[in-house]
Amino acid sequence: MTNTNEQTGGCLCGAVRYQTTGEMRDIVACHCRQCQKTSGHFVAATQVAIKDIQIQGNQALHWYPSSLTAKRAFCKECGSNLFWQKDTLQISIFAGTLDQPSGLSLTKHIFVADKADYYDLVDNLPKFDQFDI
Repeated sequence: MTNTNEQTGGCLCGAVRYQTTGEMRDIVACHCRQCQKTSGHFVAATQVAIKDIQIQGNQALHWYPSSLTAKRAFCKECGSNLFWQKDTLQISIFAGTLDQPSGLSLTKHIFVADKADYYDLVDNLPKFDQFDI
């Protein structure tokens, strides 16, 4: 299911805010090591077309090249993790930064083979050892 309502969100301190229009993917939980290292746990994220997001506060936004093919963005002021981007068409938005209610739902887990050992996945959602969106 996708959500076509306008969404807003931002970082903890408010230096970076965003607004989306168009379709958003439901939430996917990623348990890969990079997401664990950048978030301190796992990442739950939605996705929207680049053309459907407007970001305010770019001066406080820092993009970090986390791999040869993707980059992550966080607020330089408060450290909030906000975005992940692999290509120029889509941007992933960390679900915890969305203003509530979002109307979105968690639909699957990816990279569960890399999941940390201190928690269990006990829901009935689909679980994939690799990237399967």
